[in-house]
Amino acid sequence: MADESTNRAAFEVQAQYCDAMAAPQTAALCRALARVLTRDTAVGARLLDWPGEPVADATVLRIVGGLHALARRGVADPFAADDATLATILATHDAALLPWLDGPPQTNEAQRSAGLMTGLLHVAAALGSRIEVLEIGSSAGLNLLIDRMRFDLGGVRVGPPESPLAIVPDWRGPPPPAAPIAIGRTRGVDIAPVDVRDPAQAERLAGYVWVDNHERLTRLATALDMVRARPVDLVQGDAADWVEARLAEPQEEGVARVLMHSVVWQYLPASSRERIRAAMADAGARATAERPLGWVMMEPNRDLHRHEVRVQYWPSKQPMQLVALTHAHGAWVEGLPAPYETRDYVMRRGAYE
Repeated sequence: MADESTNRAAFEVQAQYCDAMAAPQTAALCRALARVLTRDTAVGARLLDWPGEPVADATVLRIVGGLHALARRGVADPFAADDATLATILATHDAALLPWLDGPPQTNEAQRSAGLMTGLLHVAAALGSRIEVLEIGSSAGLNLLIDRMRFDLGGVRVGPPESPLAIVPDWRGPPPPAAPIAIGRTRGVDIAPVDVRDPAQAERLAGYVWVDNHERLTRLATALDMVRARPVDLVQGDAADWVEARLAEPQEEGVARVLMHSVVWQYLPASSRERIRAAMADAGARATAERPLGWVMMEPNRDLHRHEVRVQYWPSKQPMQLVALTHAHGAWVEGLPAPYETRDYVMRRGAYE
């Protein structure tokens, strides 16, 4: 269990991550919060006495999201405040900020789909062009728009050219496979899905976007408009239950069924992670060339302040492969040359985003 020292230190861990991600305003707020938090407020007491692991639980980003929401409403500006003013903001808005600590942040950055599409192109090159997507931890379902986005990944262009949502990361290293890809059905699940038709929920989602990242807020607005115009297939549920149920469904011949997720693995209980691994292994053992299976993940290497794109597919004895590295919000993607590192994803302690 964490103690006050560990919980307070998590703010510096997050600040260092923000420094690495060119988010100086958010980094400064993290460090200021570490200095001013006390048990005189309910928010301060809850953060300082957090019983879990504060880095994995993203406690710092929970309160930063609430403070950004205040700034967006014009109620208070914690980013321009000195320590005394920040302490006053926390005390004045204690009741409003407290619910932000109830669950992990749901940033749902659409540009993360750059890493996910990179992985899907590797799957398509191995299994064929027709893809069915299953996503866990979908939040508002923005990455379920992956079939409606247009991508330029190191010169490899996929997606409808008329799409209003262009995903063009700074590309490094070799490009992904220029494989034909046709994403058909996309479905997702989240333990607490965000209904962006509700203005309050949409604004909460925007609160989790770092104040430094203006282009992310613009991209978020475009993605939300797309979801409102044509909703995605997103349901509430437990990730492990949902994966097991979806993998048990009949699969169309000639279509690869692919599980994908980004920045969700750390939030799942260990038992859920093991159930999903077991379900994928069992389904992989049943996979055939006519009904193949894939797995694409974009999850953090928190020691190195970067994210890893890993893929695995069946029928094959090929272990999971590390095919790319990426910025946490998809600003850059670095394709890796073959031969790829082959091992399962391992969570690490350290910084998070």
